[in-house]
Amino acid sequence: MQLFFNPNIESDLFLEKEEHIHATKVLRKIEGDILSVMDGKGGLFECKLIQISSKKSLLEILGSKKFDKTNRLHIGIAPTKNNNRMEWFLEKATEIGISEITPLLCSRSERKVLKNERMDKIILAAAKQSKSFHVPVLNEMISFSSFVKKVESKQKFVAHCEEDSEKKTLHNHNLLNTESTVILIGPEGDFTAKEIEEAKSHNFEELSLGESRLRTETAAMVACAYYNLIQ
Repeated sequence: MQLFFNPNIESDLFLEKEEHIHATKVLRKIEGDILSVMDGKGGLFECKLIQISSKKSLLEILGSKKFDKTNRLHIGIAPTKNNNRMEWFLEKATEIGISEITPLLCSRSERKVLKNERMDKIILAAAKQSKSFHVPVLNEMISFSSFVKKVESKQKFVAHCEEDSEKKTLHNHNLLNTESTVILIGPEGDFTAKEIEEAKSHNFEELSLGESRLRTETAAMVACAYYNLIQ
């Protein structure tokens, strides 16, 4: 199934910009062809291509389906110094079905600027490729302190490598499937002791992701995989 994307779908809809070019110039779709369009919120629409202009395509909706969202995982992650590693994480986490990602600016962060426009394109491409009809939300970067103070969830964890603490893995927590879950992943060099204590003061539980010391993007993927396994 070749998927197209429009977040604002009504009785009729348009494909514009990259979606229009991909449909008409790359795939050579013509008037009368049937296309599948998703809205990124769980909606999948069967549409008929009824008019092609120079800048957009007009489609008629023939039918629709709604897919429920089962993954409620929100990862707060310090972006890696190497952009490719962050992009890899966003792509793979989207394929798994993550719900939300918030880039964190931490004390030891080596990357303080993130180009969300490029990252959003990577996420959308991964969602279309994997037929994940819910496109994850990528938030703007926020400071670690601001995030732990404002994020709301009944299940909140901070993953870190400090050895002088009693940490449990996700498998050893009594997670509730109906509740959203937030997991914090630190930068290269890990969270500082002060950041860990700050997170704990806002009801984050300490979390272990195994015996190995993992790269930032690997730790985030392990968290995604663990979470999916227990759903």
